[in-house]
Amino acid sequence: MLFHRCHSIAVPFSPSSPPLLRWSPPCSRCPSSLFPSYISLFSFSSPPRTTIPFLSFSSVNSPAAADSEITDDFPSKQGPLKPGLYLVGTPIGNLEDITLRALRVLKSADVILSEDTRHSGKLLQYYNIRTPLLSYHKFNESQREQVVLRRLQGGEIVALISDAGMPGISDPGMELAKLCVEKNIPVIPVPGPSALVAALSASGLPTNEFTFVGFLPKHAPTRRERLMVSANNPTTQVFFVPPHKLCQFLEETCSIFGQSRQCVIAREMTKLHEEFWRGTIGEAKEAFTAHQPRGEITLLIEGVKVSEGETFSESQLENELGELISKGHSLSMKDWNPDMMFDVIEL
Repeated sequence: MLFHRCHSIAVPFSPSSPPLLRWSPPCSRCPSSLFPSYISLFSFSSPPRTTIPFLSFSSVNSPAAADSEITDDFPSKQGPLKPGLYLVGTPIGNLEDITLRALRVLKSADVILSEDTRHSGKLLQYYNIRTPLLSYHKFNESQREQVVLRRLQGGEIVALISDAGMPGISDPGMELAKLCVEKNIPVIPVPGPSALVAALSASGLPTNEFTFVGFLPKHAPTRRERLMVSANNPTTQVFFVPPHKLCQFLEETCSIFGQSRQCVIAREMTKLHEEFWRGTIGEAKEAFTAHQPRGEITLLIEGVKVSEGETFSESQLENELGELISKGHSLSMKDWNPDMMFDVIEL
């Protein structure tokens, strides 16, 4: 008989929630006395069917079960973690992009330094990680460094994460890593998601060489000088642009790069509304002037096309040299900076 072949099944459920198991009898003639102990677990809401019954399961949201899965030690060939500063890459949008090694480090650390504890708390809660969080951002870096340094010198495992991506890349972490190197404290990278690499790989622009600029300076003259250097660079230029400054950025790049240069605007990467906009800088200016997009933006611009053997005329060099002098740069050897000459040649 069919019932004779059935195996016993344990179904965890919460008394406060409806049962997750649905069962339909093979026919209306099956007496209920055959299965009295299971009557509370089965639903007879479906009409009688003559087909062979089947059991369908939905995932059980059991905190205990989920906790045992996530917090068990992750298998690793590296063995126990050694003390030191771990720079851990975190998702740039999709929480599933975190690595198993990152989860293991975050679980095993004595403390996690976080740019925004509320933001990072959501990630840790999602993976049932209970390691203590300590705020570490650009406004308290100098105050935290000595405290963290003492903990590291005491043999603790300290993990550093940013809101998204790798710490130290346009985010806090560079100074702490530098300090640890000076004090011979191990600095261990735990590679993870990167908006820079993600946008570059999917951009369709040359990836063999590129220049990562990151966020531009707030000071207008300094920002313009940096854009002039990028405009005359033959490699793909990669910028981080806040959404509320996109129109200003496109306005400035149009006047410096020219309207015909190809660009890619990547936003909301790995999220539900991920978008890769492609076109010229001039077209981008028209497209985004009317509305301000949401989400962090990674903007890429193709490098300048330099013909082989192209040289700069004497008058062109004189004009650029005059512009540097007008900006207050000195020509005396005492104040000479070789980078100034490279800027002149590039321009």
